[in-house]
Amino acid sequence: MTEDAPLPPLAEILASARVVALPLATRFRGVDVREAVLFEGPEGWTEFSPFAEYDDREAATWLAAAIDFGWMPQPAPVRSEVRVNATVPAVDAASVPAVLARYDGCRTAKVKVAEQGQRLADDVARVRAVRAAMGPEGRLRLDANGAWNLDEAEHAVHALAEFDLEYVEQPCGTVEELAELRRRVTYMGVPIAADESVRKAADPLAVARAGAADLLVVKAQPLGGVRRALEIVAAAGLPAVVSSALDTSVGLSMGAALAAALPDLDYDCGLGTAALFAADVAAPGLRPVAGVLPVGRVAPDVALLREHEASVDRQDWWLQRLSRCHAVLAE
Repeated sequence: MTEDAPLPPLAEILASARVVALPLATRFRGVDVREAVLFEGPEGWTEFSPFAEYDDREAATWLAAAIDFGWMPQPAPVRSEVRVNATVPAVDAASVPAVLARYDGCRTAKVKVAEQGQRLADDVARVRAVRAAMGPEGRLRLDANGAWNLDEAEHAVHALAEFDLEYVEQPCGTVEELAELRRRVTYMGVPIAADESVRKAADPLAVARAGAADLLVVKAQPLGGVRRALEIVAAAGLPAVVSSALDTSVGLSMGAALAAALPDLDYDCGLGTAALFAADVAAPGLRPVAGVLPVGRVAPDVALLREHEASVDRQDWWLQRLSRCHAVLAE
Protein backbone atom coordinates (compact mmCIF):
# COMPACT_ATOMS: atom_id res chain seq x y z
CA MET A 1 0.00 0.00 0.00
CA THR A 2 1.08 3.62 -0.46
CA GLU A 3 2.04 5.81 2.49
CA ASP A 4 -1.22 7.72 2.35
CA ALA A 5 -3.30 4.52 2.31
CA PRO A 6 -1.95 2.32 5.12
CA LEU A 7 -2.98 -1.30 5.25
CA PRO A 8 -5.64 -1.83 7.93
CA PRO A 9 -5.48 -4.96 10.07
CA LEU A 10 -7.14 -7.99 8.51
CA ALA A 11 -9.44 -8.34 11.52
CA GLU A 12 -10.75 -4.82 10.92
CA ILE A 13 -11.71 -5.73 7.36
CA LEU A 14 -13.25 -9.09 8.26
CA ALA A 15 -15.34 -7.56 11.04
CA SER A 16 -17.82 -6.08 8.56
CA ALA A 17 -17.19 -8.35 5.55
CA ARG A 18 -20.25 -9.77 3.81
CA VAL A 19 -20.08 -12.16 0.86
CA VAL A 20 -22.95 -11.92 -1.63
CA ALA A 21 -24.01 -13.94 -4.68
CA LEU A 22 -26.12 -11.94 -7.13
CA PRO A 23 -27.98 -13.57 -10.04
CA LEU A 24 -27.58 -12.00 -13.48
CA ALA A 25 -30.52 -11.34 -15.75
CA THR A 26 -28.37 -12.32 -18.75
CA ARG A 27 -25.34 -14.59 -18.78
CA PHE A 28 -22.26 -12.41 -19.02
CA ARG A 29 -18.55 -13.20 -19.12
CA GLY A 30 -19.44 -16.87 -18.75
CA VAL A 31 -21.23 -16.48 -15.40
CA ASP A 32 -24.85 -16.46 -14.26
CA VAL A 33 -24.09 -15.39 -10.67
CA ARG A 34 -21.71 -12.63 -9.60
CA GLU A 35 -20.03 -12.99 -6.21
CA ALA A 36 -18.40 -10.16 -4.24
CA VAL A 37 -17.14 -9.25 -0.80
CA LEU A 38 -18.42 -6.00 0.69
CA PHE A 39 -16.96 -4.40 3.80
CA GLU A 40 -17.08 -1.03 5.54
CA GLY A 41 -14.21 1.35 6.21
CA PRO A 42 -14.07 4.77 7.86
CA GLU A 43 -15.06 6.44 4.56
CA GLY A 44 -17.91 4.05 3.76
CA TRP A 45 -18.69 0.72 2.12
CA THR A 46 -16.37 -0.75 -0.47
CA GLU A 47 -16.07 -3.87 -2.65
CA PHE A 48 -13.54 -6.63 -3.37
CA SER A 49 -14.62 -8.74 -6.34
CA PRO A 50 -11.76 -9.97 -8.55
CA PHE A 51 -12.85 -12.62 -11.01
CA ALA A 52 -12.49 -16.16 -9.71
CA GLU A 53 -9.75 -17.18 -12.13
CA TYR A 54 -7.32 -14.41 -11.09
CA ASP A 55 -4.40 -15.45 -8.90
CA ASP A 56 -3.78 -13.89 -5.50
CA ARG A 57 -1.18 -11.41 -6.68
CA GLU A 58 -3.45 -9.96 -9.36
CA ALA A 59 -6.44 -10.07 -7.02
CA ALA A 60 -4.43 -8.20 -4.36
CA THR A 61 -4.53 -5.10 -6.57
CA TRP A 62 -8.34 -5.24 -6.35
CA LEU A 63 -8.08 -5.42 -2.57
CA ALA A 64 -5.77 -2.39 -2.57
CA ALA A 65 -8.46 -0.50 -4.49
CA ALA A 66 -11.17 -1.59 -2.05
CA ILE A 67 -9.11 -0.50 0.94
CA ASP A 68 -8.26 2.84 -0.65
CA PHE A 69 -11.94 3.51 -1.35
CA GLY A 70 -13.08 2.47 2.11
CA TRP A 71 -10.33 4.05 4.18
CA MET A 72 -9.23 7.17 2.28
CA PRO A 73 -10.99 10.32 1.07
CA GLN A 74 -11.30 10.24 -2.70
CA PRO A 75 -10.24 12.90 -5.22
CA ALA A 76 -12.63 15.81 -5.55
CA PRO A 77 -15.22 15.29 -8.30
CA VAL A 78 -15.50 17.73 -11.19
CA ARG A 79 -18.98 16.48 -12.18
CA SER A 80 -21.98 15.27 -10.19
CA GLU A 81 -23.25 12.71 -12.68
CA VAL A 82 -21.78 10.44 -15.34
CA ARG A 83 -23.31 9.42 -18.66
CA VAL A 84 -23.15 5.66 -19.16
CA ASN A 85 -23.53 3.15 -21.97
CA ALA A 86 -25.68 0.06 -22.32
CA THR A 87 -23.77 -3.21 -22.40
CA VAL A 88 -24.98 -5.94 -24.74
CA PRO A 89 -23.62 -9.44 -23.96
CA ALA A 90 -22.98 -11.95 -26.74
CA VAL A 91 -26.68 -12.74 -27.10
CA ASP A 92 -28.50 -13.71 -30.28
CA ALA A 93 -29.78 -10.84 -32.38
CA ALA A 94 -33.40 -11.47 -31.40
CA SER A 95 -32.57 -10.85 -27.73
CA VAL A 96 -30.99 -7.42 -28.31
CA PRO A 97 -34.13 -5.28 -27.81
CA ALA A 98 -34.85 -6.90 -24.43
CA VAL A 99 -31.29 -6.27 -23.26
CA LEU A 100 -31.32 -2.62 -24.35
CA ALA A 101 -34.70 -2.11 -22.65
CA ARG A 102 -32.96 -2.57 -19.29
CA TYR A 103 -30.94 0.64 -19.83
CA ASP A 104 -33.01 3.76 -19.38
CA GLY A 105 -32.11 6.53 -21.80
CA CYS A 106 -28.62 5.35 -22.77
CA ARG A 107 -27.46 6.84 -26.07
CA THR A 108 -24.43 4.51 -26.36
CA ALA A 109 -24.18 0.72 -26.50
CA LYS A 110 -21.13 -1.48 -26.06
CA VAL A 111 -21.55 -4.81 -27.83
CA LYS A 112 -19.59 -7.91 -26.88
CA VAL A 113 -18.11 -9.72 -29.88
CA ALA A 114 -15.67 -12.59 -30.52
CA GLU A 115 -17.40 -14.86 -28.01
CA GLN A 116 -15.90 -18.35 -27.84
CA GLY A 117 -17.99 -20.78 -29.87
CA GLN A 118 -19.56 -18.06 -32.01
CA ARG A 119 -18.75 -16.87 -35.53
CA LEU A 120 -18.23 -13.45 -37.06
CA ALA A 121 -21.65 -13.82 -38.66
CA ASP A 122 -23.15 -13.93 -35.15
CA ASP A 123 -21.34 -10.70 -34.29
CA VAL A 124 -22.55 -9.00 -37.45
CA ALA A 125 -26.15 -10.00 -36.74
CA ARG A 126 -25.93 -8.78 -33.13
CA VAL A 127 -24.32 -5.46 -34.06
CA ARG A 128 -26.84 -4.93 -36.86
CA ALA A 129 -29.66 -5.48 -34.36
CA VAL A 130 -28.14 -2.98 -31.93
CA ARG A 131 -27.73 -0.36 -34.65
CA ALA A 132 -31.35 -0.88 -35.70
CA ALA A 133 -32.55 -0.48 -32.12
CA MET A 134 -30.33 2.54 -31.37
CA GLY A 135 -31.05 4.35 -34.63
CA PRO A 136 -28.55 6.34 -36.69
CA GLU A 137 -27.77 8.78 -33.86
CA GLY A 138 -26.90 6.08 -31.32
CA ARG A 139 -23.24 5.52 -30.47
CA LEU A 140 -22.00 1.97 -30.95
CA ARG A 141 -18.75 0.46 -29.69
CA LEU A 142 -17.44 -3.13 -29.71
CA ASP A 143 -15.48 -5.17 -27.16
CA ALA A 144 -13.59 -8.30 -28.24
CA ASN A 145 -11.66 -8.84 -24.97
CA GLY A 146 -8.51 -9.59 -26.98
CA ALA A 147 -9.98 -12.71 -28.55
CA TRP A 148 -9.02 -12.06 -32.20
CA ASN A 149 -5.60 -12.50 -33.73
CA LEU A 150 -4.35 -9.68 -35.95
CA ASP A 151 -5.79 -10.93 -39.23
CA GLU A 152 -9.11 -11.92 -37.65
CA ALA A 153 -9.37 -8.48 -36.09
CA GLU A 154 -8.68 -6.69 -39.36
CA HIS A 155 -11.28 -8.85 -41.14
CA ALA A 156 -13.83 -8.22 -38.37
CA VAL A 157 -13.32 -4.45 -38.41
CA HIS A 158 -13.89 -4.46 -42.15
CA ALA A 159 -17.08 -6.51 -41.69
CA LEU A 160 -18.44 -4.35 -38.88
CA ALA A 161 -17.31 -0.85 -39.87
CA GLU A 162 -20.51 -0.26 -41.85
CA PHE A 163 -22.35 0.13 -38.52
CA ASP A 164 -20.54 3.41 -37.75
CA LEU A 165 -18.37 2.31 -34.83
CA GLU A 166 -17.30 4.71 -32.10
CA TYR A 167 -14.31 2.43 -31.38
CA VAL A 168 -13.26 -1.22 -31.02
CA GLU A 169 -12.07 -2.21 -27.55
CA GLN A 170 -9.15 -4.63 -27.16
CA PRO A 171 -9.56 -6.38 -30.53
CA CYS A 172 -6.23 -8.24 -30.06
CA GLY A 173 -4.35 -9.50 -27.05
CA THR A 174 -0.90 -7.93 -27.35
CA VAL A 175 0.35 -4.37 -27.58
CA GLU A 176 2.24 -5.24 -30.76
CA GLU A 177 -0.91 -6.56 -32.43
CA LEU A 178 -2.90 -3.50 -31.37
CA ALA A 179 -0.27 -1.18 -32.83
CA GLU A 180 -0.23 -3.02 -36.16
CA LEU A 181 -4.02 -3.24 -36.34
CA ARG A 182 -4.32 0.47 -35.60
CA ARG A 183 -1.93 1.14 -38.49
CA ARG A 184 -3.96 -1.08 -40.82
CA VAL A 185 -7.40 0.38 -40.02
CA THR A 186 -6.56 4.06 -39.52
CA TYR A 187 -7.84 4.87 -43.02
CA MET A 188 -11.25 3.47 -42.00
CA GLY A 189 -11.60 5.94 -39.13
CA VAL A 190 -12.21 3.25 -36.49
CA PRO A 191 -10.35 4.08 -33.25
CA ILE A 192 -8.74 1.36 -31.14
CA ALA A 193 -9.24 1.25 -27.36
CA ALA A 194 -7.08 -0.69 -24.90
CA ASP A 195 -8.47 -2.40 -21.80
CA GLU A 196 -6.65 -5.61 -20.86
CA SER A 197 -3.43 -4.13 -22.23
CA VAL A 198 -3.73 -1.55 -19.45
CA ARG A 199 -5.32 -3.27 -16.46
CA LYS A 200 -3.58 -6.65 -16.82
CA ALA A 201 -0.18 -5.33 -17.92
CA ALA A 202 2.97 -5.16 -15.83
CA ASP A 203 3.47 -1.75 -17.47
CA PRO A 204 0.06 -0.10 -18.04
CA LEU A 205 1.70 2.73 -20.00
CA ALA A 206 3.34 0.48 -22.62
CA VAL A 207 0.29 0.64 -24.88
CA ALA A 208 0.43 4.45 -24.96
CA ARG A 209 4.18 4.56 -25.61
CA ALA A 210 3.77 2.13 -28.50
CA GLY A 211 1.07 4.22 -30.15
CA ALA A 212 -1.15 1.13 -29.98
CA ALA A 213 -4.41 2.80 -28.91
CA ASP A 214 -6.44 5.94 -29.44
CA LEU A 215 -7.99 5.78 -25.99
CA LEU A 216 -7.82 3.82 -22.74
CA VAL A 217 -10.51 1.89 -20.91
CA VAL A 218 -9.81 2.09 -17.18
CA LYS A 219 -11.38 0.25 -14.26
CA ALA A 220 -10.94 1.29 -10.65
CA GLN A 221 -10.63 -2.09 -8.93
CA PRO A 222 -8.18 -3.80 -11.32
CA LEU A 223 -5.91 -0.74 -11.41
CA GLY A 224 -5.60 -0.41 -7.65
CA GLY A 225 -8.09 2.35 -6.97
CA VAL A 226 -9.33 5.71 -8.13
CA ARG A 227 -6.11 7.64 -7.52
CA ARG A 228 -3.90 5.06 -9.18
CA ALA A 229 -6.17 5.00 -12.25
CA LEU A 230 -6.09 8.80 -12.46
CA GLU A 231 -2.28 8.69 -12.40
CA ILE A 232 -2.22 6.17 -15.28
CA VAL A 233 -4.58 8.24 -17.43
CA ALA A 234 -2.57 11.41 -16.80
CA ALA A 235 0.72 9.71 -17.63
CA ALA A 236 -0.66 8.06 -20.78
CA GLY A 237 -1.93 11.36 -22.19
CA LEU A 238 -4.86 9.63 -23.93
CA PRO A 239 -8.63 10.05 -23.59
CA ALA A 240 -10.19 7.59 -21.17
CA VAL A 241 -13.42 5.68 -20.70
CA VAL A 242 -14.24 4.36 -17.21
CA SER A 243 -15.76 0.90 -17.15
CA SER A 244 -16.95 -1.57 -14.54
CA ALA A 245 -15.77 -5.06 -13.76
CA LEU A 246 -19.33 -6.36 -13.33
CA ASP A 247 -19.44 -4.76 -9.88
CA THR A 248 -22.33 -4.49 -7.48
CA SER A 249 -23.71 -1.00 -6.94
CA VAL A 250 -21.10 -0.48 -4.21
CA GLY A 251 -18.28 -1.19 -6.64
CA LEU A 252 -19.96 0.89 -9.32
CA SER A 253 -19.86 3.88 -6.98
CA MET A 254 -16.06 3.50 -6.95
CA GLY A 255 -16.07 3.59 -10.75
CA ALA A 256 -18.34 6.63 -10.70
CA ALA A 257 -15.90 8.36 -8.35
CA LEU A 258 -13.13 7.74 -10.87
CA ALA A 259 -15.20 9.02 -13.79
CA ALA A 260 -16.24 12.07 -11.78
CA ALA A 261 -12.62 12.97 -11.00
CA LEU A 262 -11.23 12.76 -14.54
CA PRO A 263 -10.42 16.24 -15.85
CA ASP A 264 -11.87 15.36 -19.25
CA LEU A 265 -14.54 12.79 -20.00
CA ASP A 266 -15.51 12.74 -23.66
CA TYR A 267 -17.04 9.25 -23.76
CA ASP A 268 -20.01 7.63 -22.05
CA CYS A 269 -18.77 5.21 -19.41
CA GLY A 270 -19.36 1.49 -18.99
CA LEU A 271 -20.81 1.84 -15.50
CA GLY A 272 -24.42 0.94 -16.24
CA THR A 273 -23.86 -2.79 -15.71
CA ALA A 274 -26.13 -3.07 -12.67
CA ALA A 275 -28.81 -3.33 -15.36
CA LEU A 276 -27.43 -6.80 -16.13
CA PHE A 277 -28.25 -7.97 -12.59
CA ALA A 278 -31.49 -9.58 -11.50
CA ALA A 279 -30.72 -8.48 -7.93
CA ASP A 280 -28.39 -6.02 -6.20
CA VAL A 281 -27.18 -5.06 -2.74
CA ALA A 282 -28.66 -1.55 -2.69
CA ALA A 283 -32.21 -0.28 -2.99
CA PRO A 284 -32.39 1.37 -5.39
CA GLY A 285 -29.36 -0.01 -7.19
CA LEU A 286 -26.99 2.24 -9.09
CA ARG A 287 -28.73 1.84 -12.44
CA PRO A 288 -28.89 4.43 -15.21
CA VAL A 289 -31.82 6.85 -15.26
CA ALA A 290 -32.08 8.94 -18.42
CA GLY A 291 -28.66 7.56 -19.34
CA VAL A 292 -26.80 8.87 -16.29
CA LEU A 293 -25.58 7.73 -12.87
CA PRO A 294 -25.30 10.03 -9.86
CA VAL A 295 -21.89 10.36 -8.23
CA GLY A 296 -21.74 9.42 -4.55
CA ARG A 297 -21.12 6.57 -2.17
CA VAL A 298 -23.56 3.67 -1.98
CA ALA A 299 -24.39 1.76 1.20
CA PRO A 300 -25.85 -1.75 0.93
CA ASP A 301 -29.29 -2.56 2.25
CA VAL A 302 -29.08 -4.87 5.27
CA ALA A 303 -32.05 -6.94 4.14
CA LEU A 304 -30.58 -7.41 0.67
CA LEU A 305 -27.22 -8.45 2.13
CA ARG A 306 -29.04 -11.10 4.11
CA GLU A 307 -31.22 -12.20 1.18
CA HIS A 308 -28.28 -12.61 -1.22
CA GLU A 309 -25.73 -13.97 1.22
CA ALA A 310 -23.47 -16.53 -0.45
CA SER A 311 -23.43 -20.16 0.67
CA VAL A 312 -21.21 -21.05 3.62
CA ASP A 313 -18.59 -22.73 1.46
CA ARG A 314 -18.44 -19.73 -0.91
CA GLN A 315 -18.14 -17.37 2.03
CA ASP A 316 -15.20 -19.39 3.30
CA TRP A 317 -13.61 -19.41 -0.17
CA TRP A 318 -13.87 -15.63 -0.52
CA LEU A 319 -12.73 -14.75 2.99
CA GLN A 320 -9.72 -17.05 2.69
CA ARG A 321 -8.92 -15.40 -0.63
CA LEU A 322 -9.23 -11.96 0.91
CA SER A 323 -6.91 -13.04 3.73
CA ARG A 324 -4.28 -14.29 1.28
CA CYS A 325 -4.48 -11.06 -0.74
CA HIS A 326 -4.09 -9.06 2.46
CA ALA A 327 -0.90 -11.02 3.14
CA VAL A 328 0.34 -10.15 -0.37
CA LEU A 329 -0.21 -6.46 0.33
CA ALA A 330 1.50 -6.78 3.69
CA GLU A 331 4.67 -7.94 1.92
